[in-house]
Amino acid sequence: MTQTIAPRVRTVVLLLLAAACALLAAAGPASAHAALTGSDPQQGAVVDTAPAQVSLTFSESVSLDDDSLRVLDPKGKRVDEGRPSGTGGTTYSVRLHSGLPDGTYTVTYQVVSADSHPVAGAYTFSIGAPSDTSVSVYGTDPGGGAVGWLYGLGRYVSYAGFVVLVGGAAFVLACWPRASGVRAVQRLVVSGWLALTSATLLLLLLRGSYTGSGTFGDVFDLGLLGEVLQTKSGAALVSRLLLLAAAALFVAVLFGAYDKREDEEKRDLTFGLAVGGTVVAAGLAATWAMSEHASVGLQAGIAMPVDVVHLLAVAAWLGGLVSLLVALYRASAETPVPAVAVRRFSRVAFGSVVALAATGTYQSWRQLGSWSAFTDTRYGQWLLAKIGLVVVLVGIAYLSRRWTARLAEAGPAVVRQREGARKNERGQPARKAAVGGTSGTGKASAATVGAAGTAEAGDSRRAAQLARQRAAMDAARQKKERDADPQRSGLRRSVLAEAGVAVVLLAVTTVLTQTEPGRTEQEAKAAGASSTAPAAPSTGAVTLDMPFDTGGRNGKGVVRVELDPARVGANALHLYVERPDGSAFDVPEVKVAFTQQAKDIGPLPVVPDHITTGHWSASGVQIPIAGDWEVTVTVRTSDIDQVTVSKNAQIG
Repeated sequence: MTQTIAPRVRTVVLLLLAAACALLAAAGPASAHAALTGSDPQQGAVVDTAPAQVSLTFSESVSLDDDSLRVLDPKGKRVDEGRPSGTGGTTYSVRLHSGLPDGTYTVTYQVVSADSHPVAGAYTFSIGAPSDTSVSVYGTDPGGGAVGWLYGLGRYVSYAGFVVLVGGAAFVLACWPRASGVRAVQRLVVSGWLALTSATLLLLLLRGSYTGSGTFGDVFDLGLLGEVLQTKSGAALVSRLLLLAAAALFVAVLFGAYDKREDEEKRDLTFGLAVGGTVVAAGLAATWAMSEHASVGLQAGIAMPVDVVHLLAVAAWLGGLVSLLVALYRASAETPVPAVAVRRFSRVAFGSVVALAATGTYQSWRQLGSWSAFTDTRYGQWLLAKIGLVVVLVGIAYLSRRWTARLAEAGPAVVRQREGARKNERGQPARKAAVGGTSGTGKASAATVGAAGTAEAGDSRRAAQLARQRAAMDAARQKKERDADPQRSGLRRSVLAEAGVAVVLLAVTTVLTQTEPGRTEQEAKAAGASSTAPAAPSTGAVTLDMPFDTGGRNGKGVVRVELDPARVGANALHLYVERPDGSAFDVPEVKVAFTQQAKDIGPLPVVPDHITTGHWSASGVQIPIAGDWEVTVTVRTSDIDQVTVSKNAQIG
């Protein structure tokens, strides 16, 4: 039976790894996590005169270099001055050469979003009238190709290494301290450290090519590597390597000196290792939290520590699960996994699941923003797949808990039975030897003694060989007895199934980190209907009448707002204040603001100038994108009487 188990385990593991690789391959190149939400000039726009600059607005901050924003004339020649600049927010611009002739111009961009993913795209606008152009806008594929695939594989290996390293060490300290002396568990945790270290080095080398040209030739470019080290992602990878050096010392102490200590010293060392290990593990998790999804978007200050807790819970559950699986299959017969260790891990796993549910719910809300994003976005679809796998994993874990309870109930009886069998086996050879020695005493002769002396060396080698054979047979017998235990066998099968689902779950999680969040994808789609579509024609002036009542003397009236031509770009605003009978009158102060809740834009304040009695005006009121805008007017009729009224208007 034991001879067929190992090939079966290897086959299952290989199949699961193949499935994980297939998931990674199906993910394709990393999706852009910063979306283009606006541009000036807009896509397809025809402007009368050449603009002085081109501006792009993204959904989050991005990093760029001299070639990140380029503007090409109809023949493909650059007409920008390079060195793009930002306004401190999410809008970036590049100045153009003066005196540009009429024709169609191409704007290309390739930047890196704040959550470390490359973003690229292109669009066209025209000066005077559209013309033919020789520029192709479809050649950019950031994060794709072989380099992108290797980078995705490196991310998966780094996650897996982190889970095995942290989860394996936690399993030893919290569930089964004696496992520090089990060779199979030692190899597992060390393999996790090696995998994480190797993958981190690979990601650091690939980073420049991954966000840039995508060619293997740039992998060993030291100049490009120096630029990577100055970015947030590069700093995170270097910090991870430094923390891995501390983790190596932790592993050396855990498996080198821990098992040889006395009980009192071991308790003190356990406390120290637990505190130090938690700090190192949290630091490793923070290198992901501070450079990826959690570091940008809504409530980043809350999301980053939540993400650290989420990663630690994943490691404690899945890493401990793999450690338990290895111990159940590979631990020697002399050190079988005790039922108390399995019960402790069951409690750790339950706590991890609770933490995952809480942190995962928060992160899902933050990344999706709406129920429709579950089905309408790729991120939501992958998240549904992840939730389904977690449900399956929890169901299998419930079966494992039942096997654990049965193992705990049957454990004492099995131990007593085995100890009795061993005593009987040890007593039988001794009795046989005693009987044989007595029967031959009277027949000994001088010749026999001499022959025994001559064959002493051969007999000692024979005795050593027999001892090794007996030890091997005893170990095989003990392992056979252990494998024949139905409770332990059932537990091994359920834990193996859990580990299999965990491998695929980790692959889906890796794909999620490379997929554009649903909230950003939906915002980009909504913005695409306005900011990347041809400029909308004038829709005429918008007039809004809003009654107000400040509550004081002469505090009632109507405020009328007129916006002309009510489209994207510059507009003229006129504001009139009238009494209930229609006569114009002045008020001490009036203010206007524009807000678009769907895009989280605004309020954009406007302070109009007083023209005449009851009439205020402002020119050049900029409306950045088309859509449903809330127009808010604040009217103050005295030093203490003030009211704010609002109405919505379709602009653009």
